[in-house]
Amino acid sequence: MESSLEKMVDPTLAEMGKNLNEAMKMLEDNQSRKMEEENEKKYTRKDIPGPLQGSGQDMVSILQLIQNLMHGDEEEESLQSYRLQNVGEQGHMALLGHSLAAYISVLDRERLRKLTTRILSDTTLWLCRLFRFENGSAYYHEDDREGLLKVCRLVIHLHYEDYTTEGFNVLYNKQPVIYISSAARAGLSQFICNQLGLPLSCMCRVPCNTMFGSQHQMDVALLDRLIKEDVESGKLPILLVANAGTPGAGHTDKLGRLKELCEQHNMWLHVEGVNLATLALGYVSSSVLAATKCDSMSLTLGSWLGLPAVPAVTLYRQEDPSLSLAAGLTSSHSVEKLRALPLWLSLQYLGHDGIVERIKHASQLSHRLLENLKNQDFIKTSVEDELSSPVVVFKFSPELPHVDQMLHAGQAPSLTGNERYICDTFNQWLVEQLAQLVPASGVDMVELEDEGTCVRFSPLLTSAVLGTEVQDVDQLVDCLKMKVPVLTCTLQLRDEFEQEVKRTVGLSYIEDLSWPGLGVVRYEGQNEDRQEKEVEKINSGLLKKLNELESDLLFSSGPEFGGEKNCIYIGMVTEDLDVSELVETIAATGREIEENSRLLENMTEIVRKGIQEAQVQLQKANEERLLEEGLLRQIPVVGSVLNWFSPFHASPKGRTFNLTAGSLESTEPTYVSKVQGTGTTPPPTPTSSRSKQFPGQKLFKRSLRSPDGFSETSSVTHTDDLEKAEPRPSASATGQENPEQMDENALPTQKMAEDSPGDGKVQPLGDECTKSEEQESLR
Repeated sequence: MESSLEKMVDPTLAEMGKNLNEAMKMLEDNQSRKMEEENEKKYTRKDIPGPLQGSGQDMVSILQLIQNLMHGDEEEESLQSYRLQNVGEQGHMALLGHSLAAYISVLDRERLRKLTTRILSDTTLWLCRLFRFENGSAYYHEDDREGLLKVCRLVIHLHYEDYTTEGFNVLYNKQPVIYISSAARAGLSQFICNQLGLPLSCMCRVPCNTMFGSQHQMDVALLDRLIKEDVESGKLPILLVANAGTPGAGHTDKLGRLKELCEQHNMWLHVEGVNLATLALGYVSSSVLAATKCDSMSLTLGSWLGLPAVPAVTLYRQEDPSLSLAAGLTSSHSVEKLRALPLWLSLQYLGHDGIVERIKHASQLSHRLLENLKNQDFIKTSVEDELSSPVVVFKFSPELPHVDQMLHAGQAPSLTGNERYICDTFNQWLVEQLAQLVPASGVDMVELEDEGTCVRFSPLLTSAVLGTEVQDVDQLVDCLKMKVPVLTCTLQLRDEFEQEVKRTVGLSYIEDLSWPGLGVVRYEGQNEDRQEKEVEKINSGLLKKLNELESDLLFSSGPEFGGEKNCIYIGMVTEDLDVSELVETIAATGREIEENSRLLENMTEIVRKGIQEAQVQLQKANEERLLEEGLLRQIPVVGSVLNWFSPFHASPKGRTFNLTAGSLESTEPTYVSKVQGTGTTPPPTPTSSRSKQFPGQKLFKRSLRSPDGFSETSSVTHTDDLEKAEPRPSASATGQENPEQMDENALPTQKMAEDSPGDGKVQPLGDECTKSEEQESLR
């Protein structure tokens, strides 16, 4: 069975099932169990789903079903790419812990109580020692916000003695106030109020520093003033939520000063954030080390250590166990205490060295990326501590012309609304490109109040799961070096593209600040009364034609939602782009499509009129034939006899419709000569004045000349020089006496005469002309 499991299901699932089997056998002490089978009548109910019918499914079928649900209907070759990434041995221990917790729950009450007490006490002691939180208790929870919620209930019980019996009535006379930073994660205030049944007026958002220090740290002076104002108004400050690593920028509040302020006003201090993971290291920054003096902290060990499905932990200090029980921080149910079992197994497997190594590795990745970003142009970083910050936030920040002018004038530079919106759009594109090119880096997008859209690299949250290594960081830097010049050139050419489009007849520039690219253009044509459907048809054909060209540009119809309709969206470009040629090509191609559409419409009208004229002439021809032949020849029997005795010879007459001239013509010249002249020539097809394209050269590329005079990006200039320098050989020089063997540049006189435009007739030359005159004389 084990071999069939390994062949049919994902190796991760097979290995987990194998480990669970062995663990169950060990816990059962090899006691054999008697299997009794009873022969019962089998019946099938129509309302029972298929998998539940009969005597049940075997383990192989069930695991196969799970695999299909996880991976879909993909082939076996592509299954490995959809596996859980980097689920190592410690991950199997965590997964095994969930299975063992369910198995242990069937033990008798006394044995279960002893086992859960041991697991809970060991795990709590280990975590308190690892993260320097002495004399603390632990609460294990699935939702990482649930620990803060239980702490809030505990604090309410501490400040309101009758809360257990009176409930919300005791809160009416003296409303509690919970302070939270404006840089905290979104929705945290609403979650607390909804779960505790408190009004939003009980939550006070404290602004961050605006003048001094980090822009993501809580303003301590302003917090002190807010607390005093609430006390004077009859409210009761009870709790402060601080950050040791904000969700956005990863900055740490001034925890030392906040702790002093909380002691002064008898408030509870709760700390959360990714920087708390560094407490397990040998060297800890003073700003994060102050978190060990707080009243409670929340830890998310699953993401820090790469442990799947392990609970989050909230460490707190409280001597009264009855209050902890009333707040829900402790439970008398032994089964709930088994939540710590996956963490208990994983911590023992990793050991102290393994835990420290994972956290240290993540910090080193951040430090390496930060060192490389210092030498990168147009990149702005937002890092609190360059030596110990595990989160790196950076963005593409172009050098705008008006910024330099303001700096020289002694003013503080600031981006206008449109400029900042464009920068946010470009940074959003940069995040998507980096995440796609280097998925192991785990970079994501973050929106900051002052900086706008930024790229965030937080290896403590992703490296253990994704298996991020040093080479991934180096690859991320290399990709960044390739993308920054593209962003800079595109931003510089946007204004030139806008001006070129506005100067070109038939084109209109569409301003879309949310588009990360050169710009948006629409072909309107010369007819202002053109309907929307016609404009849509022309721009749809124009988009198709542009995508067929050999160029490095990306033309699209824009984003699926929120984009302008009937437009051509142009993506990122490089510095060698010839904007004028691009706009000219778009306009010329649009005119070509418009003229072809107009020609088709005119031809349709000409054909319709020609059919009407042909019907009139056919009716007239029938009347003339009736007058010429007489009435008797129209009678079926009499006409046949009359035609036999006296045949009627009528001249063959016919009509042909000339699509080029748009008129009906007689077919008599067809019977006289085999050569038929059309009389008119079709109008020339409009073409764009594009420059000559050489093999291997992309369109819309302008030559960037190097000091030696040759082009660095295009072969146009060098090829033209070669053609001018080398004279074209003549026919006698090359030894080609036969004109048919000459190249296209030295065509014979006869071929030139045939290709020249005229009245549509073939004009013979030389001997052929004499032969033609002789034939005419014979006729």
